[in-house]
Amino acid sequence: MRLRQIALVATELRPVEETICNELGLEMCYRDPGLAAFGLRHGLYPIGDRILEVVVPKQPGTTAERFLERRGGDGGYMVLLQTDDVDAERERVTEAGFRLIHDGGLVQPTTAPGEDPASIHGIHLHPKDVGGAILSIDQANPPESWAWAGYDWEYHSRSGVVSDLIAIDIQATDPAELAERWGRALDRTVEPNHTIELSDATIRFVEDADGRGDGLAAADLVATDRSRAGETLEICGFRFNLV
Repeated sequence: MRLRQIALVATELRPVEETICNELGLEMCYRDPGLAAFGLRHGLYPIGDRILEVVVPKQPGTTAERFLERRGGDGGYMVLLQTDDVDAERERVTEAGFRLIHDGGLVQPTTAPGEDPASIHGIHLHPKDVGGAILSIDQANPPESWAWAGYDWEYHSRSGVVSDLIAIDIQATDPAELAERWGRALDRTVEPNHTIELSDATIRFVEDADGRGDGLAAADLVATDRSRAGETLEICGFRFNLV
């Protein structure tokens, strides 16, 4: 299981998008018109073969709007992990007592002649059961594709400032307890320092540092210019650490 995408939630899309593109050197790759059915606008921005997303509620009563209200403004929203067998994961998490709030997928058409369309299927675990963020477990076919981001997201991947996303921080009033819940949700061992190791990234559970309660708080991005390692950028109520 690997980290493939994180999502932030914002009150306004355009200023956040401009900052992400200017400060992180990224480029928007896709806007899914289907999100309108959920009362959302969004943008997706590749970092290597991973994706950063920003969602904005445009109708009342959305889960994104509730996240904004609960956490007092913009911030982390969702973590998407990639698996090889979403059917097995669905069976495992439901047997472990986790509720699902979404179970669905799509086939992403391609304009490449003779190329088979990419497909993806994901399950979203109930945020009250997992805590800290909406957790999505997704299977992409083929594995290197990521249909949530459109058929040509790789064309828009830029690495002039950052080239990879290798760790995330989820803050909590009780990091040990939240880490234990995520460990059960992912069937992963929780290390003594409240971390969970994925195949290619780390999830860290840390103390609430800003009084905003449990939530996705930060990400480590690999700096292309290593002299910038150690810098921190605050964007959309979220901390990007250049490493």
